Amino acid sequence: MDARLGIDSTVLLLYFVIIISIGLYMGRKEEDLKDFALGGRRIPWWAVLASIIAAETSAGTFFGTPGEGFALRNYTYLQLALGTILARILVSYIFIKPYYDYKVYSIYEYLTARFGVATKNAASAVFMITRLLASGARLYVAAIALALAYEMISGRRPEQAETLLIYIGSTIAIVILTAIYTTLGGIKAVIWTDFIQASIMIGSALVALGLLYSAIPGGWNEIVARHGGFGISDFLTTGLDPAKTGWEKIKGMFETEYTIFAGLIGATFITMATHGTDQDMVQRMLTAPDIRRSRRSLILSGLADIPIVLTFLSIGLLLWTYYQAHPDPTFPKTPNETFCHFILYEMPVGLRGLLIAGIFATAMGSLSTALNALATSFTRDWYESYINPNATSEQSLRAVRWATVWFATLMIVVASTTSYLVIVHPNVRIIPIVLGIFGYTYGSLLGVFLCGMFTKRRGNNSGNIVAMIIGFIVVAILSGLPNSIASIFGGQLYPQPSWLPILVFPWWICFGTIVTFCVAVLFKSRREHYPPGVA
Repeated sequence: MDARLGIDSTVLLLYFVIIISIGLYMGRKEEDLKDFALGGRRIPWWAVLASIIAAETSAGTFFGTPGEGFALRNYTYLQLALGTILARILVSYIFIKPYYDYKVYSIYEYLTARFGVATKNAASAVFMITRLLASGARLYVAAIALALAYEMISGRRPEQAETLLIYIGSTIAIVILTAIYTTLGGIKAVIWTDFIQASIMIGSALVALGLLYSAIPGGWNEIVARHGGFGISDFLTTGLDPAKTGWEKIKGMFETEYTIFAGLIGATFITMATHGTDQDMVQRMLTAPDIRRSRRSLILSGLADIPIVLTFLSIGLLLWTYYQAHPDPTFPKTPNETFCHFILYEMPVGLRGLLIAGIFATAMGSLSTALNALATSFTRDWYESYINPNATSEQSLRAVRWATVWFATLMIVVASTTSYLVIVHPNVRIIPIVLGIFGYTYGSLLGVFLCGMFTKRRGNNSGNIVAMIIGFIVVAILSGLPNSIASIFGGQLYPQPSWLPILVFPWWICFGTIVTFCVAVLFKSRREHYPPGVA
């Protein structure tokens, strides 16, 4: 056991050395904020493509998507990927050109030109708070591997307090290692390490899929025998109950997470928000030399999503079949841990180390992009605007690096808090948590951006802020958030009307966007904020 662990540890150590070395080498000679934030706009489109994939494929995807396949035993989650392709086409032709035309570092600078400083500040603040919470919530997932490894080595499942310490310790290690090359190397270090990490993640997932299939006695026949035949309902669902009519039938659609409507409509709004109004994702697109290559990397990343999601869902379904055929008394209680359990207990030596490296690769890839985007947005939108308006290039570069350090510290706090909540409530599913955090606020962001891009004379600072607040309140009520919070303390704030659906997370950004946009366009823009050429 010790020799085998030594080989796996060597593989993992080698991964960390290579990633940090590449990050520091590729990000050397940072001269100013433009280099740190945009890499001088000299990054090849294929590297940007890999970076987008790495950024959106977090450790939550690595464990959460197989967890969905294991728990649901179908491919209905794949429906959400359909909307992401449509959304990326829309984003590439609606959002990217204005960002290049205005030569922004932080995309919220566009809102200054279109509406004014107050709208920019509100949007930037919403992004930073939401991204901090969402990325921190994702971050704890990589620690699952160490908690289960402790159980394997010690022969006993750690107590809650021990598990929490393992989660916090591994979170601190991941953040520190990632922050080293992100702080010193900027976006160039982020993108080139993302390229390596995306390759490791996809390669390790394919290896796991092949090994899982070969380990199931009887192969495909055994899968069909255990699961039953696969039909259209295993891939596409409507959420429309045939036993109901009228509004009750439609209401059920809004209360079902994975449906074709949620995929084509809800997921389209989700991806437009995350890939069009989130500095984390857009920043890497702006590193491409021109608009054409930026669009190419974004659209192709959407097409790549289909096989990636299909692979991870298949892993979850095969895991369910495997453990039906091979009962395991040490099997974990939560679906989130099933893939990691298989990696630790069933993977051959060496490959196990590679798969664990894949786990850390996904965690570090999404973390590095978040840290870089948060630091850039803070420096451009706040430090250079308010703290030091006359900052030199050297001062801005120093500020963005310190901001990276402070956001890394805050990430540790959020991840530790999330770890505590998940340990106390082990049946919590990862995907709804990660995507749900965006749902409350990103509809407000997207609504304001669309008001600016689809209208010429509508929207102003006061109206936009009112619209964003109303959008948030509507989503909170439709999702049942106030009563969910009250239930933690054993109460209920108000009775939920029977006719009002409790929206599931794929619909939150859609409704938030529509409400925010409709309110924002009620207000007229100031003439000095009309787009160029509009009288």
